[in-house]
Amino acid sequence: MFMGEYRHSLDSKNRLIIPARFREELGDTFVITRYLDGCLTVYTSAQWEALTGKIASIPLTSKAGRQFSRLFLSKAITCEPDSQGRVQLPQALIKAADIDKKCVVIGTGDHVEIWSEERWDAYSDSLDDSFEEAAETLTEFLR
Repeated sequence: MFMGEYRHSLDSKNRLIIPARFREELGDTFVITRYLDGCLTVYTSAQWEALTGKIASIPLTSKAGRQFSRLFLSKAITCEPDSQGRVQLPQALIKAADIDKKCVVIGTGDHVEIWSEERWDAYSDSLDDSFEEAAETLTEFLR
């Protein structure tokens, strides 16, 4: 299970350190792509294969399906961290997540997310007040 929050910065070559604890679970090769709420997401190769199978099952006649598939898959990259645990983020992903330099890498259970530090802090702060309310609405799932 991926959990925790780690703050890192992109270096001059747009490389980001993936936390060692996450690298162990992600394996030697994993996929990064754009995600919901303005962040990037990281999937293991097995998760990616399962997810792309589900995406492939979306009917071609679904406009929303085509849009999601195009934006989600076209930004995806396969990554193999270097010996220092860094991966290079392409400009398209940096732009999609509005990353300037500082990033927050978070574990969210079954996957990892990469946020611009500014966007994560604003998002996280905005949810602090509604945390208990969200928990109450999800009680049946949290038992």
